[in-house]
Amino acid sequence: MTDPHDTASRPTDLPALQRRLVEFAAARNWQPYHTPKNLVAALGVEAAELQEIFQWLTPEESARVMDDPDTAHRVTDEVADVLAYLLQFCEVLGVDPLAALADKIDRNEHRFPVPAPERSAAPPHA
Repeated sequence: MTDPHDTASRPTDLPALQRRLVEFAAARNWQPYHTPKNLVAALGVEAAELQEIFQWLTPEESARVMDDPDTAHRVTDEVADVLAYLLQFCEVLGVDPLAALADKIDRNEHRFPVPAPERSAAPPHA
């Protein structure tokens, strides 16, 4: 049996994490509840819980949120919850999240090309 606290021995690649989530839900007979509708609703709730941490912070405070160990722990927990529900949602619908992201970046690079540098009337400084 593996030690759940031994982070060095746990796989962290995406397919392995998705398998662990599937196995976790299956061991608890949660599959009937893991419908796309329920998973996307849970994803929204978890994203809102992450947002709540930042709700009243200034931009400067939000940039330093990981400096406080208690808040950093809350942020990482909520990030994990959001990612877990997103991965479960993708698993149920057969979406490859990395391929979907790569395709979206490709479309955005085409849709929003890098602007050409502005040409100045003055010659460049040597």
